Amino acid sequence: MADEGDVLTNLNPQNGAAAGGDDQPSAGIITQYVKDLSVENPNAPAVYQWPDQPQLDIQFNIGGNRISDEVHEIELKINVTATAPQGNAYLVELSYCGLAGVRNIPEEQAHAFLFAEAPRILFPFARRVVADAIRDAGFPPLMMEPIDFNGLYVQQLQARQQQEAGNGAGAPPAPGGDA
Repeated sequence: MADEGDVLTNLNPQNGAAAGGDDQPSAGIITQYVKDLSVENPNAPAVYQWPDQPQLDIQFNIGGNRISDEVHEIELKINVTATAPQGNAYLVELSYCGLAGVRNIPEEQAHAFLFAEAPRILFPFARRVVADAIRDAGFPPLMMEPIDFNGLYVQQLQARQQQEAGNGAGAPPAPGGDA
C-alpha cells in the first residue's frame, strides 16, 4: 500500500512538477475500512417465530480524528436496534471509517469536506455492511435511505452559531459593572 503522501499526490489530476508540485488543492478518500462491527441476534431461534414486525431505531454519528496535517480518519457510526414486544430481534453496531486526505484547502472548506462530503462518500459502503450483517443474522436486509450529510452539516453549523450568539447575549456583566 502506498503511503498517504503518494495517494494525496495522485489525487492531483495534473500530478507532477509541471502542475506546481504540492501547492495544488486536493481532497479525497485514501482508503476505507470496517473498524468495528457487532451483530447480535439475542433471541434466536425464537425470534424467527415472532408474529410482530420489529420497530427499528437507527442512530448515526460522525466523528473525526486528525492522523497528520493532511490525513484525517472520518468515522461513521451506525447503530440499528430492532425491537418487538417479545424483546430485541437484532442489534447492529458499525464503526465504518475512511482516511481522508486534504491538502492546500482553506480550513472551513476542509472541515466541510471532512464532515459533510467524506461521510456522503462513505455511507453507501457502510449501508451495504449493515444490510449484509442483518441479512446474515437471518432477517431481511435493511436498506437505509440516503442521508443528506451536507444538509445536516449546515444545520449543525447554524445551531452552533445560534448557541454562540445566545451565550454572548446571556454573558455576565463585565467586572465593575452593575449587577
